[in-house]
Amino acid sequence: MSNNTLTADAHHHDAHHADHPPSHSVFGFWLYLMTDCIIFASLFAVFAVMSHQFAGGPTGKDLFEIPGVALETTMLLLSSITYGFAMLGAHKNRKGALLFWLGVTFLLGLAFLVLEMREFSHLIAEGAGPSRSAFLSSFFTLVGTHGLHVTFGLLWMVVLAVQVMGHRDLTERDMIRLTCLSLFWHFLDVVWIGVFTFVYLASVI
Repeated sequence: MSNNTLTADAHHHDAHHADHPPSHSVFGFWLYLMTDCIIFASLFAVFAVMSHQFAGGPTGKDLFEIPGVALETTMLLLSSITYGFAMLGAHKNRKGALLFWLGVTFLLGLAFLVLEMREFSHLIAEGAGPSRSAFLSSFFTLVGTHGLHVTFGLLWMVVLAVQVMGHRDLTERDMIRLTCLSLFWHFLDVVWIGVFTFVYLASVI
C-alpha cells in the first residue's frame, strides 16, 4: 500500500472520529428533549383534567387577559427568530453578529419572563394563587415549569456568550453548544404555543 493511500486512510479515520462527538452530543440532547416532552405532556394532561375544577373560584375567563398573553407570545416567537439570526452569524464565523443576536434574544426572553412574573403576581394579589383551586394549581405548575425552563435557557445563553467571547474564533465545541441551545429554545417556543392555545385561548372561549 502506498504512503499516499495510508495518509488518505489516516485523514479519513481522523475525520470519522472528529464527526462523532458532535453527533453524540446533539443526539444525547435530543434524548433529553424527549424526556422534557414527556414532562410537559404530563402537565398538559393534568391541566386538561383539572381545567374545570374551579372549587367555586374564578375561571380562566374571569382571570386571563389575552392581549397581555399575546404580547408574551410575540416576545418568545421573536426570540426564536433572533436566535436563528445568531446561528446564521455563527455558521459564517461572525462572532460580532452572533453575540449581537444572542443579546437581542436574551432581552426578548427576559421581557417574556418579566411579563409572566407580572401576570403571576397580579393573579396572586387577586386571591387567585395556586392554592385557590385545582384549576389554578395545574395552571401555575404548567406555566411556571415553562418559565423555569426559559430562565435556565437565559442563563445558558449568558454562559455561552461568555465562552464565545473568550475564544478568538468559534470552536467546534461552541457550535455544538449553540446547536443544543437552539434545539432547546425552539422547543420552548413550541411548548408555549401549546400553552397559549390550550390553556389561555381554550379557557376564555
